[in-house]
Amino acid sequence: MIYNEVKVDPDIKEALIKVPQVTLGFWIIKILATTLGETVGDAVSMSMNLGYLIGTIIFMSCLIVAVVCQIKAIKFKPSIYWIAIIASTTVGTTLADFADRSLGIGYIGGSTLLAILLVSTLLIWHKSLGSISVASIHNPKAEAFYWLTIMFSQTLGTALGDWTAVSAGLGYVGAAYIFSAGLILVIACFLFTHISRTILFWLAFVLTRPLGAVFGDFLDKPIAQGGLDFSRYTTTGLLLLVIIILVVLLPQRSALKQH
Repeated sequence: MIYNEVKVDPDIKEALIKVPQVTLGFWIIKILATTLGETVGDAVSMSMNLGYLIGTIIFMSCLIVAVVCQIKAIKFKPSIYWIAIIASTTVGTTLADFADRSLGIGYIGGSTLLAILLVSTLLIWHKSLGSISVASIHNPKAEAFYWLTIMFSQTLGTALGDWTAVSAGLGYVGAAYIFSAGLILVIACFLFTHISRTILFWLAFVLTRPLGAVFGDFLDKPIAQGGLDFSRYTTTGLLLLVIIILVVLLPQRSALKQH
């Protein structure tokens, strides 16, 4: 098989790919991780009163450390990968809130800006390396594009979730229905059409973020705002425990097949 004009032995390529195969377990953990990112981000920026900027600085630092560890790892390690994903979701939460609220861009403005950044990153990635498939991520440059794309997608998802639930007036439950319907449509396209699996993957990746975000908001926002008013710390602890159990128990391997 050829990647970036260079022939790579399949066994070597599998060792170099340090992101997981996309399975049902992957999506379950991903949605839980995005929900966790929302509750953690809210806990630090709101419950601890540190604000969105300080929260973003803290979580961005964590994300940088996690991604560096991920890139330096010699093989796929689920624990490092999912720590980086969780860090990206927390950055997405506080960064989107900072742009939307502190900078006054608003949910529509923030969503539009982030969508442009996300699409631009994917286009530059494809132009530079010839593929944006998960299975082609077997060198540091591809990994850097992958994590930059993930950060923008997580931030965009947060902004979309807030816009749908708050500005559009659908509430957290209504917004969850909208994004669930979007995911069902992507699944239908996967099963019954020949649309690029890579495109469908990134669409699903973006849509799972606002789904997790509105679910997280539904759990920890005040009852008067349409939430259940659960403790952010307790919710965070329970979500983290479930994620750890799933990462340990669910079989995971590097993404050798094209998606």
